[in-house]
Amino acid sequence: MTGSMAAATAEDMAGVAPACPPAARQVELACQCWTEIDEALKAGTRTVILPVGGTEQSGPYMAVGKHNVRAHVLADEIARRLGHTLVAPVLTYVPEGSTHPRTGHMRFAGTLSIPPAVFAGLVEGAAESLRAQGFTTIVFLGDHGGYQSQLAGLAAKLDRRWAKERTTKVLFVGAYYDVIAGSYADHLRQQGYGVALGKHADISDTSLMLAVDPSLVRAGLLRQAEKLDSADGVYGGDPRQATAELGRAGVAMQVQAAVEAISSFNRRRP
Repeated sequence: MTGSMAAATAEDMAGVAPACPPAARQVELACQCWTEIDEALKAGTRTVILPVGGTEQSGPYMAVGKHNVRAHVLADEIARRLGHTLVAPVLTYVPEGSTHPRTGHMRFAGTLSIPPAVFAGLVEGAAESLRAQGFTTIVFLGDHGGYQSQLAGLAAKLDRRWAKERTTKVLFVGAYYDVIAGSYADHLRQQGYGVALGKHADISDTSLMLAVDPSLVRAGLLRQAEKLDSADGVYGGDPRQATAELGRAGVAMQVQAAVEAISSFNRRRP
């Protein structure tokens, strides 16, 4: 690269937001040097969150990285609340349907799917890496409904595998995801939005995204849209009345549920 080209590139990048701002450097493995992670382990940090997202369609007005961004942002906040907790990079490749023929979310452009067995190997390999380094509580935190039962099974499988060493345990935090169809859905019904609730890309899903990162929602187009249905990738409900304010209530519930589950688990550890 010539000097002029390098200077032009540096100038173009000058206004780009840093990938690791100070808040991320506090908790994210990807933003720390190995020596910093080693020092944290020696100082007593033993809990690590393995966030799982997914790359899937979420209707025509929400970006396919929805689950990855939410898992990333919320896992960081959970770790900060807990203290002495780090966050591994988000697993973005998950089962989303068959490719031959195209089923599930794979019927829509942009979705990326891997077989369940490949997903299991990915999760197990990441968890084994973290165990080998000295983390004693490995938290599985999934933002997408399609693999919740598989994550629960993998946590139980790894606990059985590591039972003899009696040092590392895996916690699957199902409560993090269960909040959406539970207390958060109840909250939206109480606010008069029951009819707008569905299973995917509805008012709940879209409001959560607006609260976490509105850049992933094409809000202007959404407000002008006609009623959407499964042909558009919206499975029940109606996202058009979604707001960040509504989403903030759900985000708070998800974070609190996870913090309580992980704190309780660690208190029970010998």
